[in-house]
Amino acid sequence: MTDANGTNRLKAKLAAGSVVTAFMVTMPSVAMAQVLAASGVDCLIIDMEHGPIDIATVHAMVAATRGTEATPIVRVPWTEHWLVKPVLDTGAMGINFPMISTVELARASAAALRYPPEGVRGVAPSYAPLRWGLGLADYLRRANREMLNVITIEDEQAVRNLDAILAVPGIDVVAIASFDLSMSLGVPGQLDHPKLTALIGEAEVKVKRTGIPLAGVALSAEAARAKRAAGYQMLLVGFDVQMVEGAARNAVAAAHAV
Repeated sequence: MTDANGTNRLKAKLAAGSVVTAFMVTMPSVAMAQVLAASGVDCLIIDMEHGPIDIATVHAMVAATRGTEATPIVRVPWTEHWLVKPVLDTGAMGINFPMISTVELARASAAALRYPPEGVRGVAPSYAPLRWGLGLADYLRRANREMLNVITIEDEQAVRNLDAILAVPGIDVVAIASFDLSMSLGVPGQLDHPKLTALIGEAEVKVKRTGIPLAGVALSAEAARAKRAAGYQMLLVGFDVQMVEGAARNAVAAAHAV
């Protein structure tokens, strides 16, 4: 969310060194966004990469976060400015870019988020100022500075190129996707494999050297403690599908318990 001055509170919390929480939302459900946003979580990541969510639903889900502490971030399918532009016009306060493995893709992510001359975003009347609680002129003045750029590192090439990627201006958070990295190494799902832990450790060292916040998955209290101890600031604490499925199974099991 933003404060009265149009500041992106999630970005401000990260800049202050705070640990923030996020839910990944893959269901094309305004009701789900509304419920999760009211939980006290810092951020919803609305997933257009793996979820069946169209742009009209993104707009409604972004709007459903208004009046809560949850900042709406959208994960787009790829790093193309024409995919990003309509999402930002819904009022999203940041973008999560998948599969950032080269300097060129990192530069494209930063440019897609910003109006010229810093970037390539187009200007038009949109819903974004309404969601941010600003007039159009104020929104145009603040958007470049306040938008959050979350890039995801998902393959071995990305880690090898990471120093150069992190030198690109306009990257705010680096998410390390352990499962995807395991796939790229040929050890799918083996999250304790020595090759994977070494690669993640290499990525963590490179990111922490820059001071850019790290993001990662932490689906339990134990995992969250480990991530915080390792210096992570953004914790992905739940996926909507898993949370609903788990709650449903537990409810059925409780009804049959003796």
